[in-house]
Amino acid sequence: MLDPDLRPSPAREFVHKGKGCLAVLVAAAVLVFGAYFVYDRAGGLLAGWGEVADYPGPGKGSITVTVPEGATVSQIGDILVEDKVVQSEQAWNEAVTSEERSTSIQPGRYVMQTEMRAIDALTLLINPGEYRVRAQFTVQEGLRLTAQVDALVKGTKIKKSAFEKALDKPKSLGLPSYAKNRPEGFLFPDTYELTAGANATSVLKQMAARFDDVATEVDLVDQAKKLDRSPYELVIVASIIEKEVRAEGDRAKVARVLYNRLDKGEPLGLDSTVIYAENLKTNTTTPEDRASTSKYNTYKYAGLPPGPISAPGKAALEAAASPASGKWMYFVTVNFDTGETKFANTLAEHNQNVKEFQAWCQAKKGRCDS
Repeated sequence: MLDPDLRPSPAREFVHKGKGCLAVLVAAAVLVFGAYFVYDRAGGLLAGWGEVADYPGPGKGSITVTVPEGATVSQIGDILVEDKVVQSEQAWNEAVTSEERSTSIQPGRYVMQTEMRAIDALTLLINPGEYRVRAQFTVQEGLRLTAQVDALVKGTKIKKSAFEKALDKPKSLGLPSYAKNRPEGFLFPDTYELTAGANATSVLKQMAARFDDVATEVDLVDQAKKLDRSPYELVIVASIIEKEVRAEGDRAKVARVLYNRLDKGEPLGLDSTVIYAENLKTNTTTPEDRASTSKYNTYKYAGLPPGPISAPGKAALEAAASPASGKWMYFVTVNFDTGETKFANTLAEHNQNVKEFQAWCQAKKGRCDS
């Protein structure tokens, strides 16, 4: 028999039992909370597994999507996913299931955006309107504005008067601010998609937008600051390079010649600017041509001409923005067949190069006045 003095008092026994109950309650609470946490996390994961990957829209950029002849709805979905127009096949399938007209998509080319909602992409393909591509047209590098218009009329079948009317409202074309509302040189030469709803203004806006994209790619504005010039001046330089240079490796060197002469206050002395001023159809000029009073006559007036003389491509814009390093002050193309261009630091060296050109030109029975 336990000594009465060693038996726990009722109060101590109660405390001991209370601690046991508390431990049980705590353990039960932990189990309940843990079970809820696991359930909650699992529910979240299951919800995640059930969600269909779909872009939020409305879309980014522009992309031309081709729907081949005989393509099934499923194959069209694969094309859209590959082109990053639609995020997943599941999203496309859900959109297709919800739209009974999904089998009415016609083969052809469509101007779409990347990262569209699947249902929006499907709706566009069912009712393409102005987003259906009617044809392609190409505008080559180095054309003056009037020649660009002629190329556009031929390529788009839109009337010349419509383009001329649109050009009379340059503020509506989306030209960069530094273009000074002058389209010459700022309608980028490229191959474009002509959509069903296109008109003269929309075509010109498309070309201006493409110029802006390329100018951003070559960092035109910041490079102009580094060269202590305006972006407009760089476009003028690029337009000259486009007309003067054929060999890829010479563009940046010609840019350096132009900047060196500008820095020293020397007239540029370019046939290309006189040809632009007088609208000549030749590659060289005569003394009479070079007597022109036009501000584009860089034999007569120092500095850059008042504006671009052609529409430069990306390579010419890159050269104007990132000229080569060198002390050249002169250049001349000595062979129009190969485009070979020679550079010189001194006038004496340049005169020797000019004689080489004249000899080539005379052998070709060309126009060699210089």
